Amino acid sequence: MENKKLKRSMTNKKIAGVCGGFAEYFNTDATIIRIIALILLCCVGGGLLAYLICWIAMPTE
Repeated sequence: MENKKLKRSMTNKKIAGVCGGFAEYFNTDATIIRIIALILLCCVGGGLLAYLICWIAMPTE
């Protein structure tokens, strides 16, 4: 069993690598994660706060 860790991506990033890190962790395309993050930002309103918390809390690879 592989021991995966959630980390910010330094290669697949647009702003801070948070979405790229989630995409690598869930083994999916980063564009899908970015679209989900954008929907959360626009509709739910807590997306920006969640992104900032992940940016601070997630270690880099």
